[in-house]
Formats: sequence, C-alpha cells, structure tokens
Amino acid sequence: QVQLVESGGGLVQAGGSLRLSCAASGGTFSNYAMGWFRQAPGKEREFVAVIRRSGASTYYADSVKGRFTISRDNAKNTVYLQMNNLKPEDTAVYYCAAGQYYSATVGYNYWGQGTQVTVSS
Repeated sequence: QVQLVESGGGLVQAGGSLRLSCAASGGTFSNYAMGWFRQAPGKEREFVAVIRRSGASTYYADSVKGRFTISRDNAKNTVYLQMNNLKPEDTAVYYCAAGQYYSATVGYNYWGQGTQVTVSS
C-alpha cells in the first residue's frame, strides 16, 4: 500500500510560480510511474503530467506544456511539479498519483489527498 502526501500549494498571483511536492511511503517508489492531476470546482479531474519510473520520460497536457515541469527523486521517494507562469485557469486541487503504467489516463492505483492551488488575476 502506497501513501502519497502532497504539499506546496497556496495562493499566487498570475505569472507567479509554485512547486508542488508529493512524498511517497509504504511501497517501492521507483516501481511506479507518477502522475499529477487537478480538479477545478465544478469540473472533472484532468490529467496534468506524468513521469516514467526512471524519470527518463515525461508527458504533459497541452494546457500546461512549456509552463509546468514534472520531476522525481527516487532516492527521496518524491515527485515534484514545478509550475511557472501560472494562470487563473490553473486554479484547482492538485493530486499526485502512483500507477503501473506511463499513462495519462489508466492504471493509477494510489492517490494523495490533494493540495489547493489558487491563482489570482
């Protein structure tokens, strides 16, 4: 059983930056692809980014490409999401997830509790 705990959310002005962290415990972190997802009020949860087990490959939603960077440190059992040039439409609860597949949609077995990101205009 893998436990995931996100941190780093907060309130930021448009154009600003935040770095989210997700610390994993209870499993072998390097066995999992790691993804970030988000859910805005009244909207469905959507994919943001994913990184391979090794960290060798990443994939992003079009809406964040060029602004967000996912990375991981397998020695620290942590995955990160660096968010730059934030926009009000990035406001959402951000979740990290651990999965068996390098995928934007399927195979995520474990989820964190989420961290709120609010971007003011």
